[in-house]
Amino acid sequence: MFIINCKNYEEIAGEKIIKLAKIAEKISKKYKIKIAIAPPHHLIPLITKFGIIVLAQHLDDKKVGSTTGFMIPEIIKKSKIDGSIINHSEHRITESEIKNLVKRLKKLKLKTIVCVKNVSEAKKYAKINPTFIAIEPPELIGTGRAISTEKPQLITNSINAVQSAKNSTKLLCGAGIVSAEDVSRAVELGSKGILVASGVIKAKNWESILSDFSRGLV
Repeated sequence: MFIINCKNYEEIAGEKIIKLAKIAEKISKKYKIKIAIAPPHHLIPLITKFGIIVLAQHLDDKKVGSTTGFMIPEIIKKSKIDGSIINHSEHRITESEIKNLVKRLKKLKLKTIVCVKNVSEAKKYAKINPTFIAIEPPELIGTGRAISTEKPQLITNSINAVQSAKNSTKLLCGAGIVSAEDVSRAVELGSKGILVASGVIKAKNWESILSDFSRGLV
């Protein structure tokens, strides 16, 4: 799995996100890998028609109905969204909210990517069987210093923690990934994919960087 978190970078503002989605669809077919894009929420309708996975960047554990200004699982299900990132380091939520959101999304058969900052969190949240646990040490996010080279042991320890839950949850890794070598190293260590942001979005040539990362994955 190759997940691109667009955050709120200006590089994908407006219809620029369509260009990224088209390239991602092309690369996904070429390398036969799953590519997901998590755009700012208001841009989601622009990319749901492409052959990629579309994720929300965040969801709220609020009820259906009289709740204003929140993104909730049951509504995104009807908007052709395939799942959500949960508990990103830039949008941390409570343990109760994480567990409730995973439960609600699983009931809707949507993908769940729970972000964690350490092995302890990986072990705790793997027990609720999200689709993926994404290990992202906050101190490496956006630095260009990849977790796979700076903290390889964190990946292997997190994999062991996830596997101890003995369910279907898989590990992704993120933070600082900027090259195909970073990706290849992560895969060699046992990661089942990557979660990246600035390493793709701020690249000068999206097709080139997506191709590089995809080759690293396969």
